[in-house]
Amino acid sequence: MNKNLIGARANLIMVAVKNYRYLVIGLVWLIFGVIISSSPPAGLSVQGMRALAIFFVCVVFWVTNVIPLMITSLLAIILFPLLGVLDSKLTYSLFGNKAVFFILGAFILASALMRSGLSTRLALIVLKRCGRSPRSLLLSILFLPAFASFWMSAHAVAAMMFPIVSEITDALKLKGENSNYGKSLFLAMAWGCIIGGTATFLGGARAPLALGILYEITGKSVDFVTWALAGLPTVLVMLILTYIVISRFFPAEIDDVSLAEELLSKRVDTLGKISGKEKALGMLMLATICCWVFWGQVLGLANIALAAVFVAFTFKLMSWKEVEEDVNWGIFLMYGGAICLGLAMEKTGAAKWLAENVLSDTWKSPWGLILPLSFISLFLTEAISNSAVVAFLMPIAISMSPQFGLDPVVTTLVLTIPSGLALVLPMGTPATAIALSSGFVKYRDTLKGGLLLKIVAWIVFNLTVYFYWPWLGFKI
Repeated sequence: MNKNLIGARANLIMVAVKNYRYLVIGLVWLIFGVIISSSPPAGLSVQGMRALAIFFVCVVFWVTNVIPLMITSLLAIILFPLLGVLDSKLTYSLFGNKAVFFILGAFILASALMRSGLSTRLALIVLKRCGRSPRSLLLSILFLPAFASFWMSAHAVAAMMFPIVSEITDALKLKGENSNYGKSLFLAMAWGCIIGGTATFLGGARAPLALGILYEITGKSVDFVTWALAGLPTVLVMLILTYIVISRFFPAEIDDVSLAEELLSKRVDTLGKISGKEKALGMLMLATICCWVFWGQVLGLANIALAAVFVAFTFKLMSWKEVEEDVNWGIFLMYGGAICLGLAMEKTGAAKWLAENVLSDTWKSPWGLILPLSFISLFLTEAISNSAVVAFLMPIAISMSPQFGLDPVVTTLVLTIPSGLALVLPMGTPATAIALSSGFVKYRDTLKGGLLLKIVAWIVFNLTVYFYWPWLGFKI
């Protein structure tokens, strides 16, 4: 009898696991139906109630990933006009948000740099000149991807660096997961990309998404230089601490990297002289960055990015076929839906109502929002995409800002910068997944050092906000 009961329970669990996706979808739609058919509570309009119902559906689907992120965003865009929350014209016009076109231009330019071989050439030259000992090679593989992620997507940088680091470990004859130095090289590569990717708009999709939601809700924005100045102290301190943690947790078992030096020299020689295309792309990218830094507010970040793309195609520095293959087009669907969701939550008063009902009345200083918001975004990004974290927390965070006496720009930075630091699990960023695929790094390794670094990152970030951000003009 007990065996039959145990067997029945086991079968039931297996069926539930097998049909997990459909169970989640069915339950979500059931709760959605209950919400939209119920009378709204005091202080919330019918449109606000419906906006909350759509918000609930999107958050659950984003967190569980039972439906791709971009398809969930399309669902939101469908539901808002159907339920009368927003009109169709406004809803679909949000796909034209300037943040969407900025990241489109940045992704296309990154594709051109990768395809031309310029980014790989520069990486090999730096590693050849700087990586002449185990310590200096490790530092180079940490700081080089970090700096590259200031200007390119951290995902693209990790994909570029992975084969180079793999060749180095092969040349040094390192033995898989038994090699501490092999672990340290791949962890340095991944964590360097991730940490560096939080420094500017260009390191990941979450920053332009946050700016798009901020602009649609408040009409405010953040220029390139201000964002970089706000994030750089945390990035620099975390890179130094990351090197210390990796060195202590995974001490090198070798003291000679001459074989790696020989490999890098051969790779550089194989590339030959720098081509005219590489030179032209390098100059174009430098000019684009200068325009973003000095004239980004006047000319518009998106306008500068698209102008650079136009110049690149005019002089045949890239082909459309290559762009089609390299650019993740689905991310733009994600953006449109997420920005639409943020605007709907604000316009209907749903975000304000939600914020008022989850706030505590005991601590209304700015730090009552900054500390928990940075903590939640920092650790939630380990479980779900950092773009999804920004998408569903931004409307609530912006609505909370006035009650804590904070500028929404500050709230946006507090949420978005920590959300990029997914150092433990691969769900938040592909860079961690790439390191795990190396055969050297295991989950226990990313957990061992990554969890400590995340706690330290939260402390360092908030100290930066307290002591340094007021110098930037942010009132806290």
